[in-house]
Amino acid sequence: MARPHQQPILINGGRVIDPANGRDGVFDVLIVDGAIKAVERSIPTDGLDGDVRVIQAGGLVASPGFIDIHAHLREPGYEYKETIATGAEAAVRGGFTTICAMPNTDPAIDNAAVVDYIANRAATVPARVRAIGCVTKGRKGRELADMEELITAGVVAFSDDGDPVYDAGLMRLALTYSRDLGVPVSNHCEDHELCPGGVMAEGWVSSRLGLAGIPAVAEEAMVARDISLAQLTGGRLHLAHLSSAGSVAMVRQAKERGIPVTAEVCPHHLMLTDAWALGGKGDPNVAAGPFAYDTHTKVYPPLRTDTDVAACVAGLADGAIDCVATDHAPHERVSKECTYHEAAFGISALETALGTAMTAVHSGAVSLPTMVARLTAGPARVLGNGLSQFASLTPGTPADLALFDPDATWTVDVSKFASMGRNTPLNGVELRGRVAVTIVGGRVVFEEPALLNKGDAA
Repeated sequence: MARPHQQPILINGGRVIDPANGRDGVFDVLIVDGAIKAVERSIPTDGLDGDVRVIQAGGLVASPGFIDIHAHLREPGYEYKETIATGAEAAVRGGFTTICAMPNTDPAIDNAAVVDYIANRAATVPARVRAIGCVTKGRKGRELADMEELITAGVVAFSDDGDPVYDAGLMRLALTYSRDLGVPVSNHCEDHELCPGGVMAEGWVSSRLGLAGIPAVAEEAMVARDISLAQLTGGRLHLAHLSSAGSVAMVRQAKERGIPVTAEVCPHHLMLTDAWALGGKGDPNVAAGPFAYDTHTKVYPPLRTDTDVAACVAGLADGAIDCVATDHAPHERVSKECTYHEAAFGISALETALGTAMTAVHSGAVSLPTMVARLTAGPARVLGNGLSQFASLTPGTPADLALFDPDATWTVDVSKFASMGRNTPLNGVELRGRVAVTIVGGRVVFEEPALLNKGDAA
């Protein structure tokens, strides 16, 4: 059956940053029949069949669509928090064209039937959705899931995220299988025995607020264990949401020793610190007052110190950290409108990810091409599984693109979120960097007309 005709799109005069092909400059990009047709200095529309939509991209960056390898879409089982449809809509507003769904659903993604369910639910949403399978059955940490069945069904990685794989023997076995299956095992590194009842980073802020702390060593101890297991097995280890300076240092050293390990960092760990829990939007001089104990700052792993933020930014810049991943964790209001101890962990991050991560660019700590690489080619390399075709602007590949204004300022307003999760400490905060257009498979699935030049013509 022939595919329906798609209107050709010409992106004119944008700064094209395509890390996979080493391209950074002003180019035109032509999209025909859902694929990249050409990337040239100048592309005339003469001779093209049918009407061509021209997007005047002066002042915008055109890059491959962002790939998020760590998102919680909540479906099946927790549709009152988020659905695949609302999560995908939030994704494209943030420039993400591919998102990977974590398996802490109900039922968990530990068999082919659940993978098929997610694929069916994702068939009509605006973003590409891939499933991540469980490491252990039901994420209970007692018995490995059937990893080969899950691979055959189409998962792109394995994780018990939300909980670590505690049993070192099981983790060793999973990493051994990952070597043969060619798919990474992503671990949530946190030893709960080192932080019983902890709700935020251990330090002066937790002491001032009287909240149980989570020391950095709770993350670092398991990072060290997993790196040792990766060295032993040769398996493909991926470390989720690094947050501490010690963890970044260990990953950097492991890579220097040739150990097969990759890592990600969340946008909020590139900008926010534990001082945000005081209620002054990160001002450490604000005494705990009526706006303290903001449950929207409660996240796993916790927001840490300025030193940890700087280390995460430096790791992203020098390649110790391979990619940015949102750890999008939407919650309904009741899960956050309660005491800090009772509140759920998590931040709704898809729609603010670019603006949050761009703080590292605007500070001069990370170059813009590097940030684009960590949002596109980086996550594609971590997972493999054919995702590289969505992470470049190579002619013939699917036309998945994000056009964004790196300098556009905007104020976060959670009432306008597409995500059902409005849980972010960034509500009312001005960010710099916003998505103007998102294209998936050659179709415009999101656009912000105010960011497009007046010369844009249909």
